[in-house]
Amino acid sequence: MPTTEEILALAQSLRREFGADFHERVVQAIYADAARIAGRAITDAGQKPRFNWYRAIDRLVTSRVFGFPVMMLLFALVFWITISGANIPSRWISALLIDTIYPALRDGAASLGLPWWLRGVVIDGMYLATAWVVSVMLPPMAIFFPLFTLLEDFGYLPRVAFNLDNLFKKAGAHGKQSLSMMMGYGCNAAGVIATSIIDSPRERLIAILTNNFALCNGRWPTQILIATLFIGSLVPAHWAGMISASAVMSVTLLGILLTFVVSWALSRTILKGQVSTFSLELPPYRPPRVWQTLYTSLIDRTIFVLWRAVVFALPAGAVIWLSANVQISGASIAEHLVHFLNPPGLLIGLNGVILLAYIVAIPANEIVIPTVLMLTVLMTGRSDVGQGAGVMFELQSHGALLSLLHGGGWTLLTAVNLMLFSLIHNPCSTTIYTIYKETGSARWTVLAALLPLALGFLATFAVAQVWRLWSTT
Repeated sequence: MPTTEEILALAQSLRREFGADFHERVVQAIYADAARIAGRAITDAGQKPRFNWYRAIDRLVTSRVFGFPVMMLLFALVFWITISGANIPSRWISALLIDTIYPALRDGAASLGLPWWLRGVVIDGMYLATAWVVSVMLPPMAIFFPLFTLLEDFGYLPRVAFNLDNLFKKAGAHGKQSLSMMMGYGCNAAGVIATSIIDSPRERLIAILTNNFALCNGRWPTQILIATLFIGSLVPAHWAGMISASAVMSVTLLGILLTFVVSWALSRTILKGQVSTFSLELPPYRPPRVWQTLYTSLIDRTIFVLWRAVVFALPAGAVIWLSANVQISGASIAEHLVHFLNPPGLLIGLNGVILLAYIVAIPANEIVIPTVLMLTVLMTGRSDVGQGAGVMFELQSHGALLSLLHGGGWTLLTAVNLMLFSLIHNPCSTTIYTIYKETGSARWTVLAALLPLALGFLATFAVAQVWRLWSTT
């Protein structure tokens, strides 16, 4: 511990070293910095404003005129890169897991003399369902999450929340819900986790209950395929792509509209309350940290969500195979269930095959279409397609797909209502489990599962009745 004399001696020494005007120089430096900052922030009357690229970007992306178009274009670009870019790695993974490893496993099991039922449950059921989930989910998530995080790191996402805050406020929700909704377009389970950025428990619950209306990765393939097969085929070939894309975009916009409407209804009934203050400090733009973003997106989001999906896909694959192969009174359990579900299915413009596919494929929406095809082959008795009862498959030819579905009784109404039901129906089991973990409440979890399901039945029922009434006039 220095003594008083030593401290005074050091001060005297430093004064001689820095000079007698040290204090004045420090003050001058502070005033110079203040003048420089004020010069950048303040424009005198009659003086031409100095160009500032922060302000220039903000004037564009938060503009009342250009803010929404820029936002739509940016997210359309992210979706396009995700959907287009995921096709190639999806084919690679599918070729490895389904075209190479799957036959090898079947041959290996046959050479080991495993019973047919054990081979069916484990390889045709559990393995194949998991392989479908991995090949379809992994590439889009590995692309979407890093792109989304790069936008966040650049500083754009807070501007999105700023733009949408007024609309969400009018709906009784929080502006930050726009961010969790955007995450839902990659994966609803990740979107539910992202609601943790909302401090108000009431507004966070609204965000959780409505996140399902953002189309997740697992539902994009269904939307794109059905729009291409049934709606794109209504126009000449050179217009087919644009019309199909417009149909998918319309369903996406309908999901956003439902988010606002349901948020408004919840905030005025069971989640009534005041909208909390949204103080958002727009961060400065900065170059994204690419490598850190890639690492955190892959580890914290992609692998985490994929693992949850795989855990639920394994038992679902076994259930799908067993339902198609266990016979009761001369027919499989799947055939009995399809016949049982046909009346309510046809009433809402769908059929028993689609309803059963959504029941058994609840662990992951990615396996809905393969399950629909497998059940359609089972019900129509077609022996020239597929790989056997209870084995999921996917036809690459659109003509063959359309022929198979028409053979199963599909019409344009079936296609339109399937796109609606795919948008509105209950979340997958991975998301439901995530909702339970995040809310800690069985009550809110049940509501989050049943509310969209009821809306899905109501919407498809209404469309089917209007469609049939219109067709008969």
